Amino acid sequence: MTTTTIGVLALQGAFREHVKILRNLGIAAEEVRKPDQLNGLNGLIIPGGESTSMALIAERWGMIEPLRRWVHSGRPTWGTCAGMILLAEQATGQKQGGQALIGGLDVTVNRNYFGRQVDSFEIELTVKAFGDHPFHAVFIRAPAITAVAPHVEVLAEIQPAGDSNQVAVAARQGTILATAFHPELTQDHRWHQMFAEMVS
Repeated sequence: MTTTTIGVLALQGAFREHVKILRNLGIAAEEVRKPDQLNGLNGLIIPGGESTSMALIAERWGMIEPLRRWVHSGRPTWGTCAGMILLAEQATGQKQGGQALIGGLDVTVNRNYFGRQVDSFEIELTVKAFGDHPFHAVFIRAPAITAVAPHVEVLAEIQPAGDSNQVAVAARQGTILATAFHPELTQDHRWHQMFAEMVS
């Protein structure tokens, strides 16, 4: 019997929390810092953190191109918060000089859509795939998806205070999953289970 192994990019950010949840679910999990550690993985999580720092470290350690090859070859990948930014084809609100993006998810992401750290919030989020049981979502200096291609499935939206439009905060495109919030900071593991099902 083959074992499913999910890697968690461990350059910066909340990678340990993802690893702990995966192992609690009985899934083999590995921290990934070097290109050769992608070999043998069945799925990859790009965690929340600081997307510019993560991209700079990935460039320094020779990870950007291997990560692009991984994602664009159709390997299952889930990006949370900063990870979602890195997976986007386009990002707005970037720091001067921009940052490297891995791409693969055909969306535009606004990097700091909900404001600074002090504007972080928690909300009961309606998720179509989870039916009548909302998910308690933690948004920390979070991005949002401001444009999606027709083939991208929006999984959850919220209506920010003072805004007349809803904005997407979770999406799926083929083997790519993206969430603007931090499921690894809750005791509700349904997103990790969803990704594990995508991987298997």
